[in-house]
Amino acid sequence: MRRPFIAANWKMNKTIPETKGFVNEFILAVKDVASTDIVIAPPFTSLSTASELIRGTGIKLAAQDVFYEEKGAFTGEISPVMLLDSGCSYVIIGHSERRQYFGESDEIINKKIKASRKNALGVIFCIGESLEQREAGKTFDVLKQEIENGLRDVVMENIVIAYEPIWAIGTGRTASPEQAQEAHAYIRSRLRVLYGNKSEEICIIYGGSATPENIDSLMACPDVDGALVGGASLKPESFTRIVRFRKAEGK
Repeated sequence: MRRPFIAANWKMNKTIPETKGFVNEFILAVKDVASTDIVIAPPFTSLSTASELIRGTGIKLAAQDVFYEEKGAFTGEISPVMLLDSGCSYVIIGHSERRQYFGESDEIINKKIKASRKNALGVIFCIGESLEQREAGKTFDVLKQEIENGLRDVVMENIVIAYEPIWAIGTGRTASPEQAQEAHAYIRSRLRVLYGNKSEEICIIYGGSATPENIDSLMACPDVDGALVGGASLKPESFTRIVRFRKAEGK
């Protein structure tokens, strides 16, 4: 049985004082939630602060990016070792904004995943299609390519797949539950080809404008195991409602 996995991606938001305010309020709001894995990904500057505040709570810490070398002359980059030293359990890799604005290729993403797993850092691996690709009927082609290239020669352990339809990120548009389930089911079918029965243990989460208003219907889908939440994770009350999604009968 896969545990629900809900992660907050704050992107380039929140100062250290704002991080303290959010985390202190959020901890109290979810202190009795024991059946869901909860992860918060603040900006690099707030990692150590958040790590100290969530210690002992069961909430996990993630970074929003990582470099694929452990040390060296790479100005401005952060290694997996540094993230572990800051208290991180996970790192987000392959987010569409990294692909779009910073030119990250499948090859670079694969190197980042390998470096993170080599250092026992969990990975939230993002994949997804653009609106143009969806309208051209290429959704499955894109997902297949990103899965196979991103996970090339990777042992599937402590990796969460985040399906993020690019056309739904930060736009207020959301894939319907039917669209989300279709994509998630396809992703699981590809993972089954690569990893056999182990694919049934892999969490696949939805990452396209998940909100308090749509989380229940998304989580009712059999292959949707959680959410990677952007804008709705910036306020404790809205993220708490997402973490406290209402389970459908039989899931």
